[in-house]
Amino acid sequence: MQLEFTAEQEALRDSVRAVLERECPMSLVRAVAETGVAPNALWKHMVDLGWTALTVPEPAGGLGLGAVELAVVLEELGRAVAPGPFLATTAQVTPAVREAGDESQWQRFLGAVAEGTITGALAITEPGTSVDPAAVQAQATPGDAGWTLSGTKTFVLDGDTADEIVVVARQPETAGEDGVVALVTPRDAIRVTPVRALDPSRGLVHLDLDDARVPTDRLLGAPGPSTARALRRATDEATALVAVEMVGTCQAIFDVTLEFAKQREQFGVPIGSFQAIKHKFADMLIALERARATSYFAALCVAEDDPRRAIATSTAKAAAGDCQRLLGKEGIQIHGGIGYTWEHDMHLYVRRAKTDAQLLGTAHEHRRRIAALLGL
Repeated sequence: MQLEFTAEQEALRDSVRAVLERECPMSLVRAVAETGVAPNALWKHMVDLGWTALTVPEPAGGLGLGAVELAVVLEELGRAVAPGPFLATTAQVTPAVREAGDESQWQRFLGAVAEGTITGALAITEPGTSVDPAAVQAQATPGDAGWTLSGTKTFVLDGDTADEIVVVARQPETAGEDGVVALVTPRDAIRVTPVRALDPSRGLVHLDLDDARVPTDRLLGAPGPSTARALRRATDEATALVAVEMVGTCQAIFDVTLEFAKQREQFGVPIGSFQAIKHKFADMLIALERARATSYFAALCVAEDDPRRAIATSTAKAAAGDCQRLLGKEGIQIHGGIGYTWEHDMHLYVRRAKTDAQLLGTAHEHRRRIAALLGL
């Protein structure tokens, strides 16, 4: 297992950072958060540069790269608090279709993702359940003309703008992995209720699936355990990638706060010279590097299909969750009164990190999953 970045991965990081510094200033993030304007120009740049094609299989017109390359991009997107549908489309829908679908569905859906002609969302979470596909309660009833859905899905990332939503449900009178289905459902077939999200730069919605109809050719794989296992692999990948994005945002919090501590003076000296502030930064840096190391290890386990991938992804999400909690608190407190204002950008970073911490399971939920996987 190669634990160092290759020259190509380092070059990818540098190019992504350069593009985002030019095309995604904080003024754009603030405009999206305050007015809801769609970041279409930024999305077009991402598509033109091939970022949406990174992990799409080559037979479908993608680049066929692994989770580590996508993680490199997502860390930089998190650092810039980039708005838009990139995370949901590339880190959730692409793995779901790639793992559960066949090659013709790769061509149909992932080819369009690579070209930037469709965006997507993954609808798996429900009230009171985990992200494990075996726990879903929404139903999909087969019929002559296709499938009829019923039930609800909660906190679907970018579900308000996605063209296609991968809905995870189950056939009636089934339990566990039996009867689990994944259906690529057009957004206009589902009733969407926007949620007032903590992070206003990206949308969250609840879905009312009742009476939504989906043609048979939009079913990914065969209903049952094989689909449940494929979706579990996809959510592991998505979890590792959202953890990496969280690390990028936490790095930005650290950098902005450190620069402030060097400039802000009290008693005629920078506050960063105070021992108490130095201790805070030491703790923040340890949490940040721990989260980064575990997140990239998880992405590498996914890329190499290492048997430790499930434990690694949950460890990464727990570490990143701990990191955002510490850095969000200290980032605001070290800034003092200005850190609480809307006019300062700190809240935009903190909102993004705390939203990512809730997606696909909290740190507490992933610790519980680790214990179950270890048989504790």
